[in-house]
Amino acid sequence: MCQHVTCLDCCTCAGVWRRFIFFTSSSCHRDYELNRYMGFALELQVVWSLCLACKDIFALRNKKDLHTPHDLLFFVVIDWALATLMFSGACASASLTIFFMWDVNLCGAYSRLACRQFALSVTLAFMTWVLQAASSFSGLWLLVSFF
Repeated sequence: MCQHVTCLDCCTCAGVWRRFIFFTSSSCHRDYELNRYMGFALELQVVWSLCLACKDIFALRNKKDLHTPHDLLFFVVIDWALATLMFSGACASASLTIFFMWDVNLCGAYSRLACRQFALSVTLAFMTWVLQAASSFSGLWLLVSFF
């Protein structure tokens, strides 16, 4: 189970970095509050995923068991909180992108808006959230197996 969680954490971290690169490469990524919220969620997700991956790798190398109920409860609570934060940030960014692209057609009027990068960024955010949700569910399943 530890190898599975490590793989999910590494994939989540890589997904966050991909999304972050597309997010920050647009010229006006910090102009809107919803995108700042998504940036904050991404930064938290990167730190948390790196910490979990390092802790899992340390446990694998030293043959330590990290699956105690108290430690696992801490990991599961933080994973679920970050999964909720990532989902709400992705939804907020998606709503802003849809508003720009379809509702008021700002993408056609202002060429400086990188709407395609916003759309790709939102897609990557949802893909990252799917990986985070899988990690959260696997941690929850492991926690439930203790009881």
